[in-house]
Amino acid sequence: MPRDPGLEELIHSVLGEPPGLTEKAMFGGWAYLLHGNLLCGARTGSLMLRIGRDNEAWALALPGVAPMVSRGRRMSGYVRALPEAYADDATFQRLMEAAIAFTRTLPKK
Repeated sequence: MPRDPGLEELIHSVLGEPPGLTEKAMFGGWAYLLHGNLLCGARTGSLMLRIGRDNEAWALALPGVAPMVSRGRRMSGYVRALPEAYADDATFQRLMEAAIAFTRTLPKK
């Protein structure tokens, strides 16, 4: 799937340019890494977020948020947000903050 410049701009509006943030092509889209750990990924119509297992329950209760599945296998600690979820500023902000907070707990690579 192609990249989504609008979604990427939205991600940058929350992330800014913190130390340790890198970006690269991954998973058929564009990935954001914090100190070498995957934070989130964007591609047309989908936002993948690494929020950790402890945040899955509340995140999956939000409209437009589903478990992240790759090659038929659920990825624990990750969710996928559809446009209806990240189009809502409050929902997008909450998901991004959870992803940032969780990823900051991981050891730097």
